[in-house]
Amino acid sequence: MKSQKLIALGLTGALALGAAACGSSNNSTNPSASSSSSSSSSGSKKGGTINGAGATFPAPVYSEWAARFKDKQGTTVNYQAIGSGGGIAQFTAGTVDFGASDAAMKDTEIAAAKKKGDPVHVPTVLGAVTVAYKVGGVPKGLKLDGATIADIFLGKITKWNDPKIAANNSGVKLPSTAIAVCHRSDASGTTKNFTQFLAAYSKAWASGPGSDKTVKWPTGTGAKGNDGVAGCVKQTEGAVGYVEQAYALQNNFTTAAVKNKAGNFVEPSLAATSAAGAAAKPPADLRFSTIDGPGAQTYPISAVTFLLVYQDMCKAGVAQNTAGLTKAWLNYALGAGQTIAPELQYAPLPAAIKQQAQAKVDALVCNGQPLKG
Repeated sequence: MKSQKLIALGLTGALALGAAACGSSNNSTNPSASSSSSSSSSGSKKGGTINGAGATFPAPVYSEWAARFKDKQGTTVNYQAIGSGGGIAQFTAGTVDFGASDAAMKDTEIAAAKKKGDPVHVPTVLGAVTVAYKVGGVPKGLKLDGATIADIFLGKITKWNDPKIAANNSGVKLPSTAIAVCHRSDASGTTKNFTQFLAAYSKAWASGPGSDKTVKWPTGTGAKGNDGVAGCVKQTEGAVGYVEQAYALQNNFTTAAVKNKAGNFVEPSLAATSAAGAAAKPPADLRFSTIDGPGAQTYPISAVTFLLVYQDMCKAGVAQNTAGLTKAWLNYALGAGQTIAPELQYAPLPAAIKQQAQAKVDALVCNGQPLKG
């Protein structure tokens, strides 16, 4: 119950933060917010404002972090939950101090961003991409494998009592309700991770829609953000959609147990998401994925999410003070933020990956000199 209350607050807070954000702190200011922060903070608090944009997947936990970070340091974090594609675009354009994405930047995106400097990926938490559904009389934990999920989203399976679904759910009475697919309409890292999983188990998916932040959906209704897909599922009888676990919990959704690489059907949970992180072996640049990871108890659609900054934020156009505040935010994410994450059903980073991420943050500079934060 405690985690669901925190998730509810996080989702509400995410909307508030998104509405407040309007661009980089270098291009716009919020005098009233700054003066309010300064007047209420003690001498040890830094105050100020930083702006970021990107993934909706981690918005609940980022919102909770932002609230506690402001209490601790007096700094306001304005975060626009606009989707990973939008976050990468704004980060590359330099209109925010940090970006956020649930999928690591592609080589082409790295090349575009290099016009301002070297992008740094800082992994923060892992979350489960649930297959959430609303079907009267069907209990939580309906079993689905990757090929069947792909056929549902390809429009090949159109009824909930289809033989392919029934084959994995012996003894479950399935209704003939029509399936209504809900999917993202915006450029989304959650979509990239979900479609990566589908492509691993379906040649038709791999050679058709493929795997990316945006794909050409063969069927269904599009909605913006994790919250938009959650709304689509909630309002539609027979619906199925993919949403991060915090959104599924907030809406009391029934979610599927998904067959993993080891052949086990695993329900999305904090422990099963943590197992995916424990099995990961990231490269030096930390651009990695945990989708379809190994392990008997691993939930197979577990995804890592990233904050994006430039190695030299000052050369990329961020003011020195703002760069320092952004580094402090990253330090908070990798410090106190890790202990908060499980309260909202996000898995903290495994120790080895956290150490690698912290080394990236420690190495950030301003005009070539060590950056305090």
